[in-house]
Amino acid sequence: MMLLEEIFKSKKAENTDAFNLRIHRGLSWLRKAGDLDADLDLQFISLWVAFNAIYAQDLTVSQDKQSLRQFLHMICRKDADGKIYGILWEKFSQPVRVLLDNQYVYQGFWDYQNQKISAAACREGLEQEKRKVHLALKNKESADILLVLFSRLYTLRNQLVHGGATYSSSVNRKQLQDGCRILSALLPVFILVLLENAQTLDLGKPFYPVVQVC
Repeated sequence: MMLLEEIFKSKKAENTDAFNLRIHRGLSWLRKAGDLDADLDLQFISLWVAFNAIYAQDLTVSQDKQSLRQFLHMICRKDADGKIYGILWEKFSQPVRVLLDNQYVYQGFWDYQNQKISAAACREGLEQEKRKVHLALKNKESADILLVLFSRLYTLRNQLVHGGATYSSSVNRKQLQDGCRILSALLPVFILVLLENAQTLDLGKPFYPVVQVC
């Protein structure tokens, strides 16, 4: 964190106010997440807010998915040193694979539980995603793995922020542990890549800019 904050401070004058605001907000939530090791629920929420701060736009759900896809592909392309690759394929490969295989963070599983889709549709959707993941694993396509991974994390996020989980519940500890570990590793790298490529990865003004109160 200290290194990231020093890099941010050293580059602030070169970047737009909007870009600096995104990074400042992201770092603030990432810093707080680091203080919450004993509270996985709040740590995960803080990490997710940090992620939203650095990339989110004011978009519809379908547009937001496309925006996320573009963001993850851009970040991976600009990651010249392969830091994201190292996290996904080396340092955290086991937690990533476990989370990708966990049906309880697959949205289709909950759509089936809520009778929105059939059991067959749920199974087929999960199998399609598994095939996509296996192909991405085979081809070492980091951005494609990230896209499926963040889809799983988004389901976990929804369970928490929409009241679909009991605070400190024992039934979701494993996926929360893995989710926190993965986000805690990825977000500093995302922020660093943004700082290293501020001119080409400036996503513009966030939907909630700073407004001075008179």
